Amino acid sequence: MGKSIALFGTSADPPTIGHKKILEELSKIYAFTIGYVSNNPHKNHKEDISIRSHLLKTLIEDLDNPKILFNQSVSSQWAVESIKKCKRIYELNNLDFVIGSDLIKDIFYWKNFDKITNEVSFLVILREGYPVESNTLKMLETYKVKFKISTIKIPNISSSKLRSNFNYSNLPTSLIDIVKKNNLYESTKLVE
Repeated sequence: MGKSIALFGTSADPPTIGHKKILEELSKIYAFTIGYVSNNPHKNHKEDISIRSHLLKTLIEDLDNPKILFNQSVSSQWAVESIKKCKRIYELNNLDFVIGSDLIKDIFYWKNFDKITNEVSFLVILREGYPVESNTLKMLETYKVKFKISTIKIPNISSSKLRSNFNYSNLPTSLIDIVKKNNLYESTKLVE
């Protein structure tokens, strides 16, 4: 594999046009982007991981980009485990862990934080309303966390926003029929 690899783990509950944009933009920067769905131990998920992973896999297949890979086998609720699996499968050392700016302040409390920071650099995707605050920057520097703040511009949508105010225009086109046919996210009540 090429030298620069992005690891993009997400709850994807459901995947949005924001996830799609991130994947497209990562493919312009990295030799490969590896996407997977995980259960976040701090979130209550609306749909089961098997459904969410099917949705993300469908989205990635629809992108039809050889630089974007879907590999659910690296999934773990713990980032450290996903990182280890990814490095073992792809036999690589240089890995950037993609994270939203809404979550960057939480990494200090992640299981095996010290091991994670030795294994990866973080690529922080800025989300509207979630700036990386100066105290977080100071903590990143104090703990010698390797990170870059991305210039990728993404739509102001998240899975939680999509669930609370469902509108099909925020769902990738390739997922609309799956969501409708399987009545996911209570789609019978949704706005066209």
